[in-house]
Amino acid sequence: MRHIVEAIRSLSGQEGSASAVPADFAVLELPEYFRAVTLRKDETEMFAGMAGADKDPRKSLHVQEVPIPELGPGEALVAVMASSVNYNTVWSSIFEPVPTFRFLERYGRLSPLTKRHDLPYHIIGSDLAGVVLRTGPGVNAWKPGDEVVAHCLSVELESPDGHDDTMLDPEQRIWGFETNFGGLAEIALVKTNQLMPKPQHLTWEEAAAPGLVNSTAYRQLVSRNGAAMKQGDNVLIWGASGGLGSYATQFALAGGANPICVVSSPQKAEICRSMGAEAIIDRNAEGYRFWKDEHTQDPKEWKRFGKRIRELTGGEDIDIVFEHPGRETFGASVYVTRKGGTITTCASTSGYMHEYDNRYLWMSLKRIIGSHFANYREAYEANRLIAKGRIHPTLSKTYSLEETGQAAYDVHRNLHQGKVGVLCLAPEEGLGVRDPELRAKHIDAINRFRNV
Repeated sequence: MRHIVEAIRSLSGQEGSASAVPADFAVLELPEYFRAVTLRKDETEMFAGMAGADKDPRKSLHVQEVPIPELGPGEALVAVMASSVNYNTVWSSIFEPVPTFRFLERYGRLSPLTKRHDLPYHIIGSDLAGVVLRTGPGVNAWKPGDEVVAHCLSVELESPDGHDDTMLDPEQRIWGFETNFGGLAEIALVKTNQLMPKPQHLTWEEAAAPGLVNSTAYRQLVSRNGAAMKQGDNVLIWGASGGLGSYATQFALAGGANPICVVSSPQKAEICRSMGAEAIIDRNAEGYRFWKDEHTQDPKEWKRFGKRIRELTGGEDIDIVFEHPGRETFGASVYVTRKGGTITTCASTSGYMHEYDNRYLWMSLKRIIGSHFANYREAYEANRLIAKGRIHPTLSKTYSLEETGQAAYDVHRNLHQGKVGVLCLAPEEGLGVRDPELRAKHIDAINRFRNV
């Protein structure tokens, strides 16, 4: 792999000598094997009987050498310089809600080509920043040597259902979670309609960090397929300094809305202030307990929470709730939303079985919108805002490929801020910047989560 890394580092003369040009990548010799972070099918019962919170990704995630997959039509092999950890990395690693091998088996039954994905190991990861090495038949928009990031939407688009919104394709999957050959590896296999230009002012690890969460937040909050946020909206953002919430907070501020940021510590509150948010609730410091016990919610706490929100908004209720914790917070989210308001929900990091009092939904004409990742257009628009320096990566820490288990453990235990990155082929942090002037303009915002 060394010759590939050297060629990438010499692109555009930014690092080392200017010895490589994009066309050189088409003739680079590819290795037969590469290193990847994998789960093993014969270990899916290793945490049987354990509570989810007690499961340890460091035990289930492995770094091993695997063969390069066959390249099909409309696909690309990408040299992965950096990737990142998402909650689907954590879910994969603890085999919840089901082992991902079930997804691979189902995908493998679709066609002879997709059979490649049904393997006794699963290469996970739904983000990447890197360089195209090879493209398959029928690819015109991308070529070897292109510097790219990838969104994680994988679709077949053989059904009419997906042609208005590709997220509705019956064969919609999340790459690196419901497909194999993901981004936590030295080489990844993607459909070329997942590729987007790498933001030129960012390093590899910074460019890899926004992908999944930035696009998810864009659809959930900004897109007409989500809440269609407008200027002046009061937006309640759970986990506002986390992977999803940090982008939702930025979108709210950039779009003229008023984010009400819910966090769990003074440190996380300070991060939100540094982004420009003013209305902040430290739920631990203020002692909110929305559940009396495992089975019973406490409406008095919903009311106390709603009163606190109105204190921060000048007496106004919430227009949009940016929901992703799920079970722990959903009852409160439905209650505090204004009449006619919207709760958009993706993920459920505290539990999938949501409970709420439906009287507050139906009698107040509120809406719940399910939101899952983003279609290609939404992902492109979200990446475009990153490339223009309007929205910034929220990378706080970077791990090596060998440390991916620890990175997933830290996210699982909520020991992180923003996003955590993983260096794959990049030998060190700080490489890949092509536009130093734009970077200098936004350097404080780029480093915001690293400086906490």
